[in-house]
Amino acid sequence: MANKTVDNSSEDIEFSTFYVGGALCGIDILNIQEINKHTEITKVPQSHDYIKGILNLRGRIVTIIDLGKKLGLAPVNNDKYNRNIIVNSEDEHIGLLVDSISDVALAKRNEIEPAPSNMSGIKSKFFQGVLKTETQLIGILNIDEVLKE
Repeated sequence: MANKTVDNSSEDIEFSTFYVGGALCGIDILNIQEINKHTEITKVPQSHDYIKGILNLRGRIVTIIDLGKKLGLAPVNNDKYNRNIIVNSEDEHIGLLVDSISDVALAKRNEIEPAPSNMSGIKSKFFQGVLKTETQLIGILNIDEVLKE
């Protein structure tokens, strides 16, 4: 994966972690506007299959993406644990629908290892790296790449 670089500074970074399609993923907490419960979503005809629809969030229209489908994993189950992670991309609010929210992980940038190119079942281009904790691996999302298409 020659085109992916990891910042090797020792700067601390916080990741909000969540589950999607059985995988534990993380997003830099600075990219997140808010996390809210799965609310009523209006379907958008003839949109990509990973677009769940749109919702009105305090007067702003938010496009909701099923992150499981977008990453090439199982679609997000519709249950009481679902959450929308609202991020801002090019002055547009986007909601990433996930199975459930986990913890906040604190790490140094130099602790993030490059994402392996052979991540099975997952579109590895959407990941900027992997963070190892004492008990698990967290796939760190490249949110710009996820929202590019």
